Amino acid sequence: MTPDSVEEFYRRLAKDNPNPRSELVFKNPYTLLVSVVLSAQATDVSVNKATEPLFKIVDTPQQMVDLGEDRLKDYIRSIGLYNNKAKNIIALSHILVEKYQGQVPADQKALEALPGVGRKTALVVLNVAFNRPTIAVDTHIFRVANRTGLAPGKDVRAVEKALEDVTPEKYRLHAHHWLILFGRYICKARKPECLRCFESDLCAAVKETGIPLQS
Repeated sequence: MTPDSVEEFYRRLAKDNPNPRSELVFKNPYTLLVSVVLSAQATDVSVNKATEPLFKIVDTPQQMVDLGEDRLKDYIRSIGLYNNKAKNIIALSHILVEKYQGQVPADQKALEALPGVGRKTALVVLNVAFNRPTIAVDTHIFRVANRTGLAPGKDVRAVEKALEDVTPEKYRLHAHHWLILFGRYICKARKPECLRCFESDLCAAVKETGIPLQS
């Protein structure tokens, strides 16, 4: 896309959803961190269903440590890879208590050093909990960036770098959520809803074929 097209692409996203929010339900930076760790290879809906009762009794690292790994598993066993996720959540909670006085650090390297926390999780936490203008590339964003021509790249890091380069500063804070929600509900993987898409005239995939991807 040209710079003018990129500007228009984001302008439309902002108009459609001026104040986007994560669909994960959380109470504070710590419960957000737990939710994002749980969301790997799982839907936000499934994570919220599991954490609703959990977060009624646990919302700090110390409370999670006191709960223990076995009891945590009882709450999250409906989520894929729950055994390994429970182990990581208890381990990272110990570290937060012992090293950060029970607080989630607002630092990418510190976050990425926690068990079960990779680059994407760290960037999501920085964006949502600490209002940092980071863009964490998940499968939805990767698809949207390549399909539309917004920021093509052959891998996640390439797309992340491309989005950082092309996204105007005034849209950086919310870009992550706009693109995720757009990919989740309109520019879907198997059945993109081009006929109701407000970006179709800017989309490289539509321009290439001359017709919407779905009739």
